[in-house]
Amino acid sequence: MAPDVPLAIVGGGPVGLVCALFASEAGLDPVVIEPRTAPIDKACGEGLMPGAWRLVRELGLEPAGADLRGVVYVQGDARAEHRFRRATGRGVARVELHAAVAARVAERGIQVIPGRVDAVERHDDHVTLSGPGLDPLTAGHVIGADGLHSRVRELVGLGARGQQASARRFGLRRHYTLAPWTDNIEVRWTPNAEFYVTPLGPELIGVALLGRRGTDFATVLADEPELAALLRADAAGDSPAQVGGVRGAGPLLQRTTARTAGRVLLVGDASGYVDALTGEGLRLGFAQAKAAIAAIVAGDVRRYEREWLSITRDFRALTSALVLAARSPLRRAIVPAAVRLPGVYGGIVERLAR
Repeated sequence: MAPDVPLAIVGGGPVGLVCALFASEAGLDPVVIEPRTAPIDKACGEGLMPGAWRLVRELGLEPAGADLRGVVYVQGDARAEHRFRRATGRGVARVELHAAVAARVAERGIQVIPGRVDAVERHDDHVTLSGPGLDPLTAGHVIGADGLHSRVRELVGLGARGQQASARRFGLRRHYTLAPWTDNIEVRWTPNAEFYVTPLGPELIGVALLGRRGTDFATVLADEPELAALLRADAAGDSPAQVGGVRGAGPLLQRTTARTAGRVLLVGDASGYVDALTGEGLRLGFAQAKAAIAAIVAGDVRRYEREWLSITRDFRALTSALVLAARSPLRRAIVPAAVRLPGVYGGIVERLAR
């Protein structure tokens, strides 16, 4: 049978919308399925590594934000800093990035269907999607770009067993109307969690906290008095500069058994996620989007599986090892080791920033 559309992208976040833009450039006529209205906020570090920023600019987008020159790890008096060698990154508030990409999708005339996928039926020559807002819809291929808790991933049986509850990590994020004191992604290590400070504009910074379930922002901030002073935070963790509410996400680690199932492909967080330590999630998601579209155009979906493994290899190896160390008695030695071995630390940052 002839499908209704050649490509349906489930998930209208930045990665899903970038998929749609790449598909449109490749001559496909994609539709995006997303029940929420853009822009959609999300708890994340909001730092685009140089590779992600390059891809955003290749799409002709210049969302408002702040240049990022490197990554610095801070633990007490220990400070390991690496400045990007070849290019800058960009700190962009999530809603600013999403709004910019959504506007470009609208300019291109790409249809966004306000629906939700509750069922996926796979056939030899098409995929049928059913759910509220869908009639149902048949597509030649489907890309699942629906985030950490991907419904598509579960419906096609690509989800793997998760972590033990005691090991799961979660994220919180707050915004502050303060002039940034750094042009780095600043990762501040406390005994049990990490803060990620990202400049987002002349008078805006984002502070994300990564820790175990139940981690309290104010409690962890008390372990980082220098940051608390910079944020002008009181003993309760409150600051007159704080704007908006606290966003949360997790559990962050998501595993998959594969990234393709017939004519269904997974990209971005839906394809698997390791706790980020430098803000490389969007870089990987955008690179996966480009690879997924290229595989569909080439008529070789399995090619994407190979490309996905290549794109994420450094990320999976380096970040997984660092996360493992961060959960072990070696945690307190990570930042001092980065200080003593600046070449090694810088090499890791550069590989993750490409």
